[in-house]
Amino acid sequence: MRLLMATPKGWRREGNLPAELTSFVGRTRLLANLKRHLSESRLVTVTGIGGVGKSRTVLRLAHQVRSQYPDGVWFADLARLQDAGMVKHTISSALGIADQSQRTESESLSEWVGERDMLLIIDTCEHLVQGCAELVQELLEAAPNLKVLATSRQSLHLPYEHVMPVPPLQVPDDDPAESLFTNESVQLFAARAGASVPDFVLDEDNIGAVAELCRRLDGIPLAIELAAVRLRALSVEQILGLLADRFSLLAGASRTALPRHQTLRAAIGWSHELCEPAERLLWARLSVFAGDFELDAARFICSDGRLPAEPITDLIGNLVEKSILLIMSNHAGVRYKLIDTLAEYGAEWLDKLGQTEQLRQRHLEYYLSLAQRGEDAWSGPRQIYWFVRMRQEHDNVRVALEYALKTPGKQPLALTLLSSLWFMWVCCGFAREGRLYLERALEANPSPSKERCKALWVLAYIRNSQGDSFGGQAAAETCSSEAVQVGDSRAVILASKMQGTAAMLQGDMQKASALLGVAIEFNTDNKELNPGLLPAIVELSIVLTAQGEFYEAESLLHDCLQVCRERGELWLSSHAQWAMAGTRLATNRPKEALQNVREGLRIKLHFHDTLGTLLALESSARIFVALDRLPVAARLLGALQQNWKSAGLPQLGAPFLSDDHNACVRECVRRMGELAYKDALEDGARLDLEEASTLALGELDVLEDS
Repeated sequence: MRLLMATPKGWRREGNLPAELTSFVGRTRLLANLKRHLSESRLVTVTGIGGVGKSRTVLRLAHQVRSQYPDGVWFADLARLQDAGMVKHTISSALGIADQSQRTESESLSEWVGERDMLLIIDTCEHLVQGCAELVQELLEAAPNLKVLATSRQSLHLPYEHVMPVPPLQVPDDDPAESLFTNESVQLFAARAGASVPDFVLDEDNIGAVAELCRRLDGIPLAIELAAVRLRALSVEQILGLLADRFSLLAGASRTALPRHQTLRAAIGWSHELCEPAERLLWARLSVFAGDFELDAARFICSDGRLPAEPITDLIGNLVEKSILLIMSNHAGVRYKLIDTLAEYGAEWLDKLGQTEQLRQRHLEYYLSLAQRGEDAWSGPRQIYWFVRMRQEHDNVRVALEYALKTPGKQPLALTLLSSLWFMWVCCGFAREGRLYLERALEANPSPSKERCKALWVLAYIRNSQGDSFGGQAAAETCSSEAVQVGDSRAVILASKMQGTAAMLQGDMQKASALLGVAIEFNTDNKELNPGLLPAIVELSIVLTAQGEFYEAESLLHDCLQVCRERGELWLSSHAQWAMAGTRLATNRPKEALQNVREGLRIKLHFHDTLGTLLALESSARIFVALDRLPVAARLLGALQQNWKSAGLPQLGAPFLSDDHNACVRECVRRMGELAYKDALEDGARLDLEEASTLALGELDVLEDS
C-alpha cells in the first residue's frame, strides 16, 4: 500500500505557491497593469512602503497567472534572512533543489531552472538588494523561459527591470464621482471588520466614520486591517477618536519619515498601545523568531520572572485575535507567525527594553535542545515527525546558527548545534547548507575538541553524501587524528566508518570492507543505530555484493531490516531495501528485487531524499531490463539523465554505480534499437522525480506500456 504524504516541494511541476489566507479586495487596475507588464518583461519588481500590500498583491497575481507557466510558479520568502551569502541557497531550498554536488549554488540553480517555463517570485528583497540582483541577473541570462517577479521597498537596479510601485488603496474623495460604499479602502475595512465581528454591516450610520478612518490611515492595507480588528471592543467612532489622538501625539515626531510611513507607524503604535502590557512584552519578544513557531517554543523562549510561561498561551490567543499574529493549522499542528512589518516594530521595542541579547540566547538554547532531542529520537518510531518538524524549523535553526557564529564566545555552541543536526543535513535535503555552515564553524573553532571531532565526522558524512568522497576522506582523517589527541574513541570509530564510505565510493572495495567491518564491530553493542551501525551494514553489504559474496550481503541486510522494523527506523530501511534489490538482481531474482526497490521508494515518499530516490530509480531501470520491460527502463534512464542534473554528480561518481548505469544503457540500445530507445529516453526526460517514482512503482499506467 502506498504511503501517503505531501510530495516534497521541488518534486512537482506546479510550484510551491502559498495559499491565499484572506479575501483580496480592490487593486483591479493595478493587477491588470502588473499582468500586462509581466507579459512584456522578464523581470518585474513591485515596490512600495511596508504594509502597503506588495506581497499580498503579488500573491493574488500569481494565483491568477499560474496556469500560464507549465513548470509552475515558485515562491521564495527572504523576509527573515540575515546573511546575504545565503540568498542563493535560500532560493534553491524554496525550489526544492537537493543538489548533492560541490557545484556552486549559481550553477545548480541555473541548471535546475534551465529550459523550464516558470515564474519565480522573490519576496522581500530590500535588505539584500545586491545579492538578489546578482542572482536574478545570472538566472535570467541562463534560463530563457524564466520570468522573475520581485517585491522590495527599492528596485534591484537592473537595466531590463520594470519597476511597478504599489500605491496605497484609493481613499474616499480620491474620485469625487465614486460612491463611498464602493471605495476600495472602505471595502477592505468592511471585509476585515466582517471577519472580526460577523454582524458588522456597512450602512448609512457608519459610512462617514469608516470613510474618515480610511482617509486618516492613507489607504494603507495593514493599517486598515489593524483598525478593523478593534471593532471587537470599540465602535468605529471610538476607533476614529483614539486614532486621531494618536496622530496628534505623533505630529512632528519624525520630520524625516515619509508621511505615509508615519501613518503606518502611527497605526501600528496605536495597536501596540491598545494591547495590554503583557501582550506588548510578548509581541516584542516574539520578534526573535524567524518565520513561524510553535507554542512550546514561545513559552520557553519568551518567559521569565516578569512574564511567566503559564499565561503565554492565552496572550498568544489575544495577539491572534488582534491580528498581530497569524495562526496556521495543518496536519502537523498549529503554528504562529508575526507579520514581518509587525516583527520589525516588535524588534525595535525589544532593543529599547534591552532584552535582544537575552532573547537571542534563549532562542539559541531552545533550538539547540530541539536539535539534540531530534538527534536522539531520529532512529526511532517518530522519525517522520522529526523530519517534518525540522523542515518546519529550518528558518529558526538558521537564525540561531547565525547568532552563534557571529557572537564572540558562542562559536562552540554553533559546532554543537550543527553536528547535532547531522540528520537534517543528510536525511532531510539540506546537505549543501549543512556543509557551508560546518566549514564556517570549523574555521571559527580551530582548536581540537570533542565538539570539533563530532563536527568533522558529520562534515565527512555530508561530503560523502554529495559524492565528494575525497573531501569526505579528508574530513574523516582529520577527525581521527584530532580524536586521538582529545581521547574521543567514539569519534575514532565514526571516522573509520566515514573513511570506509569514501573508499567504497572510490571503488576501493578491499579498504572499504576493512574500515566498515571495524565500524560495525565497535558499534554492535551501541544503542545508536545511525550514523554508525546501520549505514555501515548497508554499505558493507554493497561492498560484499560487488565482491560476489551474495549470501553474506543478503544475510547482513536481513538483520539490518529486522533491527529497523523493531526500532521504527524508516529512512535507513529504505536504503537497505535498495541494497537488497541490488543483491537479488545480482543473483538473478529480478521480481524479488523489484519488490525491494519499490518498498524503498514508497518509504522515500516520506522524506526529501532526492539522492536515495535517484539511486533507487537507477536500480529500477536495471531491474526492468532484467524483466524485459525495456520501454519502462528507457524512460527511467531518461528521467535519471534529467533529474541527476539538479541533484549533482550522476551516480555519485562511484565507479560501480556508473558501470551498472552504462551497462543498462547499452543493453537497452542493443535490444530496443537506437531509434526506439531515443524516443523512450526523450519521453522519460519529461518526467519529474515524483512522476519517475510513480512509473517505477507501477502506478503511471499511461506510460508503462511495454
